Amino acid sequence: MAIKIDRKLTPQKLVRKLERFFDLSGQKILSIQKSWRVSKGAPVSTVKGQYTTRGWTEWTQGFQFGSAVLQYDATGDERFLKIGRTGTVKHMASHVSHIGVHDHGFNNVSTYGNLRRLMREGKISHDAREMEFNELALKVSGAVQAARWTDLPGGGYIYSFNGPHSLFIDTIRSLRVLGVAHQLGHVLMGERDRKISLLERLVQHAEATAAYGIYYGEGRDAYDVSGRTAHESIFNLNDGSYRCPNSQQGYSPFSTWTRGLAWALCGYAEQLEFFRTLRDTEFRALGGRRKMSAMLLKSAMATADFYIQNSCTDGVPAWDTDAPQLHRLGDYLAKRSNPHNNFEPVDSSAAAIAAQG
Repeated sequence: MAIKIDRKLTPQKLVRKLERFFDLSGQKILSIQKSWRVSKGAPVSTVKGQYTTRGWTEWTQGFQFGSAVLQYDATGDERFLKIGRTGTVKHMASHVSHIGVHDHGFNNVSTYGNLRRLMREGKISHDAREMEFNELALKVSGAVQAARWTDLPGGGYIYSFNGPHSLFIDTIRSLRVLGVAHQLGHVLMGERDRKISLLERLVQHAEATAAYGIYYGEGRDAYDVSGRTAHESIFNLNDGSYRCPNSQQGYSPFSTWTRGLAWALCGYAEQLEFFRTLRDTEFRALGGRRKMSAMLLKSAMATADFYIQNSCTDGVPAWDTDAPQLHRLGDYLAKRSNPHNNFEPVDSSAAAIAAQG
């Protein structure tokens, strides 16, 4: 059942809801700022309505302070700019140099990147030293992320926190930090001062994810439904061969975790937009602009179509397209999502990410 599109909807009709949204968002940001102890780590998920942390990675700390920057961007309330700036300076440096995660784009573009953007847009006063500070952080972050690399025949990928054998679908959205660092003129320096192009690593990771993390209905295997995604792709490190799909957050390796699906939808669309800012000469060693753009577009279109087909009429999907109790909800795709149902959670975060894509 396709999402029902209200073609009479205009931005003006959404103003009241957006005002309500930012009012509520501001309350939440201030509440977290007041009650959350940084010594506990980053707020990752909620238990009985209260944020708690998760020990494996603090991939949401950039959202904690980046959301305050966006709140200022939308409302002009200086309290939120102070929260975002202070939190970035005090708590985000370790994320810039973090060698153990695939989340640099989430954490560092959300904070240093948004502060830089606001200065470039004239929404905050220009300060040359602060601009240099933010740009240095983004350059280093992009290079550190690109160094977390597994070679494949003819390419490679940024590996997940699970280790060099693991390619996550999520990382396609985190690639933007490589793009920003490349735009700032940075490279990754390797052994014997070898200069490694961040754009080349971005492209190779996007190609690997498109080849192994996304299905196209082309007979790859029995689970090859066009547009579905695997959360994790596993490789044999001895020869670089693909072994199997896996899932850390979805129901199974053979079902589709919808937030991962949404990361792919958004990530490929975002890279298409980024590619339009680059010169044709930058693609010559990578196969050419036309080839690279076609790869991105194919992935974006496939995942977008699958998302639409597997969402409720309001655009919100279940957390996994094959969650075990979905059959108890009947023809749930023909209705609006029901977050209060007794069987399976719906995923509004997936909907928000997909809407951006």
